[in-house]
Amino acid sequence: MGKLLTNSKSIIVLHSKLLCFSLLYLFISLFLALYAISSKSKCILRSTPFDYPIQDRIFSYPSSYGEHKYAVSTTRSKCSSPVSFSDYRNVLEEIQHFQMNSSPGTSSSSSSMAYMQGNADSFGGNLSTHLRFSYFDRRNDSREVPCGFFKRFPIGDSDRIAMEKCSSVVVVSAIFNDHDKIRQPRGLGSKTLENVCFFMFIDDVTLKVLEHHGLISRNSSEHVIGVWRIVVVLNGDLYSNPAMNGVIPKYLVHRLFPNSKFSIWIDAKLQLMVDPLLLIHSLVVAENADMAISKHPYFVHTIEEAMATARWRKWWDINALKLQMETYCENGLKPWSPKKLPFLSDVPDSALILRKHGLRSNVFSCLIFNELEAFNPRDQLAFAFVRDHMNPKIKLNMFEVEVFEQVTVEYRHNLKPSDHMTTPKSARKITKRAKTDSLLHANGNCCGSCQHYLSAMWG
Repeated sequence: MGKLLTNSKSIIVLHSKLLCFSLLYLFISLFLALYAISSKSKCILRSTPFDYPIQDRIFSYPSSYGEHKYAVSTTRSKCSSPVSFSDYRNVLEEIQHFQMNSSPGTSSSSSSMAYMQGNADSFGGNLSTHLRFSYFDRRNDSREVPCGFFKRFPIGDSDRIAMEKCSSVVVVSAIFNDHDKIRQPRGLGSKTLENVCFFMFIDDVTLKVLEHHGLISRNSSEHVIGVWRIVVVLNGDLYSNPAMNGVIPKYLVHRLFPNSKFSIWIDAKLQLMVDPLLLIHSLVVAENADMAISKHPYFVHTIEEAMATARWRKWWDINALKLQMETYCENGLKPWSPKKLPFLSDVPDSALILRKHGLRSNVFSCLIFNELEAFNPRDQLAFAFVRDHMNPKIKLNMFEVEVFEQVTVEYRHNLKPSDHMTTPKSARKITKRAKTDSLLHANGNCCGSCQHYLSAMWG
């Protein structure tokens, strides 16, 4: 009987201890959960300086469209704040003041730079290397600059008129070959849509998909999805490669929107999470920059990007990549070094580009477009060469990757069999890998010699 009582007491004591531990665990879990919620709330308040209320949900998609599937994760702390934004009301007034005090038609510095006119077999004029490079120094050059539009850009007249009427800030994106989803921006102030235009350029392939999901009707003369005005580009007379057609609105935005003062290019794989007025003010106006663009998360040297382009078949014509790097090496391309400061890298992440339309940014955009037509639409390969050799020098704010990850959410491209439709079958082969360390040579020269670089790259 005594043993039974002793065992019962032991069991009661054990249960009591388990109950205490359970309660302790529960209280700790609740504390941590409340702390996380509190911290997140403070983070949202610190990074959302709005006087005006943020707009409610802009647009509802049919469930079949799946606009928010396959977001790319990031390891950045969600509560860190690598960029600060000014008060929304003050930013709005400053942007409006800038617009009112700018003369109509001067946003592209047309008084300082004229564009070459004419007709050619290609949209960009198919310029020779010597002719392209002759326009890099604009300090004492009054010649007309070649900047695309040697063919008519095939869009509707109503779209063209709407583009010319956009006189302040324009946000531009493009989807060709149904490569991405249309995603609505978030965090817009209540006055933003009165001061910012949103234009999405698409081709007929993308148009058919949008029709299939009931998002637009082909019978309508104008298409709008949420904040985006949809511009259908009849690309039969442009480039056979959809990516090259996307380069036109990406880099010739100052010509498509001649009266806009600022622009933001955002790849369609991204969703904008911060009001564009705040972004322009924080990354361009406050930094007194002509253009703002993110550093690449991994690469610093153009050589590294060229290696990745060949290795992962981002561009199928390896011989053309070889020729491009040979051309740049022979004309002074050097790897990044501290001598290039204040430029922090030679390789950008060009999925987000913010510009103040003016002489320097417009010249840069024209020059890099000419390089992309000459070689391929991989703009990161031509970026440093154009930036380092152009005059007058562009004022560039090359911000950290953490900023990019704070202001956007990245999604994966649409995956379908037609993704490689523009790649010739003969080119679809695995390229030989070159050793990255063999591409970076001492003494600041590009690989010591172009042949050294090319042999390493070609394997």
